[in-house]
Amino acid sequence: MNLLTPDLGLFTWNLLAFLIVFFILKKFAWKPILGSLKERETGIADSLATAEKIKAEMAQLKNENEELLAKAREERAQMLKEARDIKDKIINEAKEQAKIESSKIITDAQAVIEQQKMAALTEVKNQVGSLVIEVSEKILRRELANKSEQENYITQLTNEVKLN
Repeated sequence: MNLLTPDLGLFTWNLLAFLIVFFILKKFAWKPILGSLKERETGIADSLATAEKIKAEMAQLKNENEELLAKAREERAQMLKEARDIKDKIINEAKEQAKIESSKIITDAQAVIEQQKMAALTEVKNQVGSLVIEVSEKILRRELANKSEQENYITQLTNEVKLN
C-alpha cells in the first residue's frame, strides 16, 4: 500500500528534484530548444512560402507556354493559308498564261492555215487559167470549120484534162 499512498518525505524529495531539474532546464535548455523550434517553424514557413511562389511561377510559365503554343499554332495556320493562297495564285497565273499562249498558237495556226489556203487557191486559179489558155490555144490552132467537129474536139480535150 505504500505505492498508492506515498510517504511525505518521498513526496518532498521528488518535488525538490523535479523543481531543481525544472529550473536547470529552464535556465539552460528551454531557450535553445525554443529557439531551434522557432527557427524550424520559420524555415518551414519560408519553405512553404517559397513553394507557393514557385507553384505560382510554374502556373504562370505554364500559361505563357500555352499562349506561346497557341500563337505558334495560329502563325503556322496563317503561314499554311498564305502558302495555299500563293500556290493557288501561281497555278491560276500559269493557267491564264497557258490559255493566252494556246489562244495565240491557235490564232497563229489559223492564220497560217488561211495563208496556205489562199496560196493553194491562187495556185489552183493559176493552173486553171493556164489550162484554159492551153485549151484555147489548141482550139484556135485547129481549123474550126465544122461545129460538130468543134464540139467533139472540146469534149475530147475535156476528157484529156480530167485524165491528167
